[in-house]
Amino acid sequence: MKSKYVLPLFLLVQIIFLKILRLFPDFVEGGYSNNFYIRISHFSRILLGKIPFSVGDCIYAILIISVISWFWKIRKTWKTNWKDHLLKILGKVSVFYFFFHLLWAFNYYREPLFQKMNIKKEYSDAELLAFTKRLIRKTNEIQLKITKSDSSKVVFPYSQKEVFRMNLNGYDNLAKEHPYFKYEILSVKKSLFSIPLTYMGFGGYLNPFTNEAQVNDLLPMYNFPMTSSHEMAHQIGFASESECNFIGVLASVKNDNLYYQYSGYSFALRYCLGIWQAKNEKVFEQLKKQMHTGILKNYQESRNFWKKYDTFIDEGFHAFYDNFLKTNNQKDGMESYSKFVDLLVNYYKNRKL
Repeated sequence: MKSKYVLPLFLLVQIIFLKILRLFPDFVEGGYSNNFYIRISHFSRILLGKIPFSVGDCIYAILIISVISWFWKIRKTWKTNWKDHLLKILGKVSVFYFFFHLLWAFNYYREPLFQKMNIKKEYSDAELLAFTKRLIRKTNEIQLKITKSDSSKVVFPYSQKEVFRMNLNGYDNLAKEHPYFKYEILSVKKSLFSIPLTYMGFGGYLNPFTNEAQVNDLLPMYNFPMTSSHEMAHQIGFASESECNFIGVLASVKNDNLYYQYSGYSFALRYCLGIWQAKNEKVFEQLKKQMHTGILKNYQESRNFWKKYDTFIDEGFHAFYDNFLKTNNQKDGMESYSKFVDLLVNYYKNRKL
């Protein structure tokens, strides 16, 4: 067999392997997520965690320039040598795909968190309503403690670097109750691509090759603890967006700091309100009346921020990412971000907020 066919064929083998792998979540959980992945991710974070800038973003920038340069070089021979060029592209994709899964993405196929934690997935409207009202009371209480006025929005007093370090307190407290959420070796950084990320509509991402958590440094600061906690959840091996939202909320609300608790509770409340707005406008309006004006001002701050960068670009990237998630064993795609409410409602059914 000619060597130029080896890597493209290996890509096909990988795709078939992943179709089979999704049938064995226990194997992925024990052999990969709680074994190999922990070792390789710790090594990456030890190696790169103390470097003050994002190494992964630099690598991506070099790769993007290299790809553009390569396409420019072959522009005149594309029609005549299209087959060789296509095989070369498939070969490079095959290598990328292999390391993407080996270094992180096999976590897409691990045991679902609701099974691991023995949490139900379903809830009734009555249970959601009761939970939303509890969230409103709790968020109101924290907002008032911070601002001393129910009409003042929360203004975050810490720097972004302080946020990353202080997030560890929430994860430490969370791990005392659930040891599998233990976070070690900090490697969270401001993304060098924050402006493109904002136009794409994203608050952050995990680089699967360097295990650096990248956070969009343009975000409103009251959102920052929750967003960075979400990306840290990806770092400890949870691939599902809904699970990372769930873990991020828990790590934020279990932090000893009130500003971090506000970030987590206000985030969860916003999603619950969004569900009610889609489900029953009358109930949504009644719930809004129970909230402090200061919380609504923070929500407006977020809406104003995203509106400034609202273009057709984010719709295109969201459509792409929706298909990406569905391809990687997350059947709900972009909708999976809001599915963490299922976990939260049932998690807090018999617990204090």
